[in-house]
Amino acid sequence: MIISASRRTDIPAFYSKWFMNRIREGYFHKVNPYNKNQVKGIDLSPDNVDAIVFWSKYPQPMLKYLNELDDKGYNYYFQYTINDYPEILEPRIPKLDKRIETFKKLSEKTSKKQVIWRYDPVIFSNITHIDFHLEKFEKIASELQDYTFRVVISFLDIYGKTERKLNKLQKEHDINFKDIVNYKEKLIKISKKLKEIADNYKLQIESCGETDNKSADIIKPGSCIDADLINEVFNLNLKLKKDKGQRKQCLCATSEDMGSYDTCQFSCTYCYANNSIKAVKNKVEKHDPESSVLIGECEKEFYKQDSLFN
Repeated sequence: MIISASRRTDIPAFYSKWFMNRIREGYFHKVNPYNKNQVKGIDLSPDNVDAIVFWSKYPQPMLKYLNELDDKGYNYYFQYTINDYPEILEPRIPKLDKRIETFKKLSEKTSKKQVIWRYDPVIFSNITHIDFHLEKFEKIASELQDYTFRVVISFLDIYGKTERKLNKLQKEHDINFKDIVNYKEKLIKISKKLKEIADNYKLQIESCGETDNKSADIIKPGSCIDADLINEVFNLNLKLKKDKGQRKQCLCATSEDMGSYDTCQFSCTYCYANNSIKAVKNKVEKHDPESSVLIGECEKEFYKQDSLFN
């Protein structure tokens, strides 16, 4: 079994204490985000977990726990997002130099193949144009070239709650956002340029969820929860299927996610996983590091219903 920690929130940055408590207890309760009465117990014992995939924009709080994870025999790697956007898009992200410093420490403590750089999402607007991205991408690539082997990019999907947030920014701050997938020539141009930069720094470049547009002809679509990488790095022979619970463009292997929506406190204005700052505040107030669920408490009757405890 693969554990995802987490697509829905930044567990390493904000909930590393809770995560380690669940590792020590050997289980957590997974709540269906669309039906809170559906709760499943997940066995986190080392014998049951083949690998853990961490997702984070600043996993510094997790560093102090890595020795313990190693001692317990867990395999893991990080999907580590580093962009360099204006504060209006990422109001609570630590400064770039701190994030790069943490990336290097993490790589030195693990390995180049256990820390994947994500330049994600790629947002196009009048303040984050093509030249903006090429300059930022090359600067970060030059810093990370000796500390990772792969960079993953994806273009911002403008839909639902993300579209509502961007529309608000557009009205209040005169920022005009564009879905570059709809501009074929520009999409091809930046895809070629990003690949050229990655190649220059000897970084393997892949895309996330971009199998259905022209960028896929230039940048190989990859999987973030990557069965081949897991097998290679940890000397395993897993036969993992594609995760049918993800969007059709996603190539990730199946996993169990430990996170909860509306809980990431970075408050990035483009985030699809949060509805609002108010929603995050309400959920964070219910977080208990000692609980078996990320938010709130697990009702006693769930223990009896759980397949884990039957």
